[in-house]
Amino acid sequence: MESFQIPSHGQPMNAIAYLAAGAGLHPVVIVLHGFPGNEKNLDLAQAIRRAGWNAIFFNYRGSWGTPGAFSFGNAIEDTQAAIAYLREPANAAKLHIDPKRIALVGHSMGGFMAAYAGSHDPAILGTALISAANFHDWAGGDLKPEQEPANRTRLIKSIAENDILPLAGCTAESLADEMRSHGKPWNFVDYAAMFGSRPLLLITSNDGLAPSANHLATAVRAPGGTHVTEAHFDTDHSYSDRRIALQATVLNWLATLQ
Repeated sequence: MESFQIPSHGQPMNAIAYLAAGAGLHPVVIVLHGFPGNEKNLDLAQAIRRAGWNAIFFNYRGSWGTPGAFSFGNAIEDTQAAIAYLREPANAAKLHIDPKRIALVGHSMGGFMAAYAGSHDPAILGTALISAANFHDWAGGDLKPEQEPANRTRLIKSIAENDILPLAGCTAESLADEMRSHGKPWNFVDYAAMFGSRPLLLITSNDGLAPSANHLATAVRAPGGTHVTEAHFDTDHSYSDRRIALQATVLNWLATLQ
């Protein structure tokens, strides 16, 4: 296990790497946490390492002690910065990473980050979304102007209920306004064609987020895409009583990428 910092727009992001045993270069999974990140899925990162992959975890700017201000836009940039860091030859060599084999696994808000980065970066090997939050839907979707005031109040309350104390440089109001101002471009269903033929894993639970993942799966399959794998678990948002099954599902999917 290595601890280090990933630079992102002038700030060092706290990161850890679970390094797989064995000589040579290993494929790598970036494990992306949610909002604010109480469930970090480090048991999943450990299982990924046991399967022969390196697993990287980091905290976005302004979260959990990483310097800077947190925002959803910054988290998108931070995810891209982490990918770029792992592709730097010196960093890849130090961490024994094959920079051509990078996969993304994101939970909740991290699922959106994985969807955004995985779809916009054609060199990503595969993308897994676990109870992914689609910002377009969380923000209220497509609304009429007269619906905006009540929706803003609802959205602020929804964000505040997530306990944002571990996040710096933001408020529930600032995050709600940011999300509403990016409603259209932050709809991951619209990224369907950008995944191309690369593998996509969609895992859902009984937390109310499954419809967004289902819409993405439908959009990917519409032109004949066959690279989508879906799994649903009868459990909560943190997969509290399905942790082993969650690990098995992710590992079985990763095995298809090798």
